[in-house]
Amino acid sequence: MHIDDVLRARKSVRAFKPDPVPLDLVTEILEIASLAPSGTNIQPWKVHVVAGDVRRRLEEEVLAHRETQPSDASAEFPRTSKRKEPYTSRMRKLGKDMYSLLGIPKGDQTANWRQWGRNYQFFDAPVGLIFTIDKDLDAMSFLDIGMLMQSIMLAAKARGLDTCAQGAWNNYWTATRRILGVPEDEYIICGMSLGFADENAPVNTLVSEREPVSSFATFHGFE
Repeated sequence: MHIDDVLRARKSVRAFKPDPVPLDLVTEILEIASLAPSGTNIQPWKVHVVAGDVRRRLEEEVLAHRETQPSDASAEFPRTSKRKEPYTSRMRKLGKDMYSLLGIPKGDQTANWRQWGRNYQFFDAPVGLIFTIDKDLDAMSFLDIGMLMQSIMLAAKARGLDTCAQGAWNNYWTATRRILGVPEDEYIICGMSLGFADENAPVNTLVSEREPVSSFATFHGFE
């Protein structure tokens, strides 16, 4: 696929088939994605790739932890809960469109809680990735993690796979740290689902809207 076609085709998938993804294919994706740039080439990313019994245990224990200790939902590192316009409207539009496709009415807290929990099942994807970073690195290194993740998502799409980046894994992180043996001097940043999309799932018809270039770019010095 041409890179432009991959960029247009990639989207967040929230329902996957159970078909396994071979280890050599996952390794190939990570290898090509590791060519992503990083500030002064420090390559700060660390990735825990889970499948099989470990993935199932992670799902079960994080979901159980979520139900018994909901107060532990605080993010592991500081994140703002305040958003101004136009960001709030964009977020709400996506949520409204997605929950409409899922058949979840506004205000149904039980259904909302259950659907949010799907994050911790990797939306049934057979492979999950958990991204971590050393705590003593500055905020610029978070950009490096983002560039690696984008590279993974594009490399996966070019090979017929789909993904969903998941900030939800920054919550309920104590169980994740314990199960995967993540050192205390690393932040658990986020996760990602990796697998083959379920084309019959209505939620996978969702395509988030994009702003035109004129809304975010300011050009200087052009004739």
